[in-house]
Amino acid sequence: MQTYSIDMSALQAQIDQHSTFIEDINNELDKVIIGQRYMIDRLLVGLLTDGHVLLEGVPGLAKTLTVSSLARVISTRFQRIQFTPDLLPADLVGTLIYNQKEGEFTIKKGPIFANIILADEINRSPAKVQSALLECMQEHQVTIGEETFPLTDPFLVLATQNPVEQEGTYPLPEAQVDRFMLKIKVGYPTATEEMQIMRNNARTGPKPKLNPVVKPEQILDARKVINNIYMDEKVEQYIIDLILATRNPEKYRLAELRELINYGASPRASINLNLAARAIAFMEQRAYVTPEDVRVIAMDVLRHRVIPTYEAEAEDINSEQLVERIIGAVQVP
Repeated sequence: MQTYSIDMSALQAQIDQHSTFIEDINNELDKVIIGQRYMIDRLLVGLLTDGHVLLEGVPGLAKTLTVSSLARVISTRFQRIQFTPDLLPADLVGTLIYNQKEGEFTIKKGPIFANIILADEINRSPAKVQSALLECMQEHQVTIGEETFPLTDPFLVLATQNPVEQEGTYPLPEAQVDRFMLKIKVGYPTATEEMQIMRNNARTGPKPKLNPVVKPEQILDARKVINNIYMDEKVEQYIIDLILATRNPEKYRLAELRELINYGASPRASINLNLAARAIAFMEQRAYVTPEDVRVIAMDVLRHRVIPTYEAEAEDINSEQLVERIIGAVQVP
């Protein structure tokens, strides 16, 4: 059994102190982003937990604008990489260039050497380019030739992709998809939000300028506080039950899902669900995690990790429907 020796009142004071920049970020983003609160909150979860985020939605839903705006309000290096069918791995991480005068190779670093990377339309490039991100995302380092270079923290890949049914897209390799902490589905704005978007943008001239309101050190300090947020053993067991239900659904009175799930969630899912739930508690300025925090974020952690079988696809059952049934069936503590 895990024991905690943290003074809860002292931890609450730390959370109150280190979470103030969340409101500052939201206020600054409100200058250019209308609605999309769900997307912004999930990007903040990724930022607070060192977790990469994959955003999926049709073009025109402000995915790129939201990511680039978030990067602007943080005093750190930002790089946007437009993924195209002819992009090469060297265009991403860098390459060795031969200096004829000196008679030796020199290293030219690629755009991946930044803090926040916007991998725009990531599934427009073939698998070999997408796979070039694997080492960067997992080990936070890049190998060029025989040299390995560490990436500066915070390092975060925020990737956008179009639905795979669209023309000219490539499905992401499963190994890479699993490295994204969250996969979020970006939807259309409401009628009220659409009206405000139209009024704000149907005009020429300069757009509102965003100012940096948070430093990287504040983010790194917040991550340390999040590590100490209290999670009861029953909540930990709830996370484990959700993950195990994706692998052995029959043990959770979901035997009908056995033939519908090809692969369940990996151990990375339980780690990410734990961290993401802590981040939700931190954003709500709580020193402890509730089962509701887990339920709120579970779909975003699991939707890309539960792989349906061909039988499920034939019955038009997707991974989200499978995850919904699992969340509904697993007993909440």
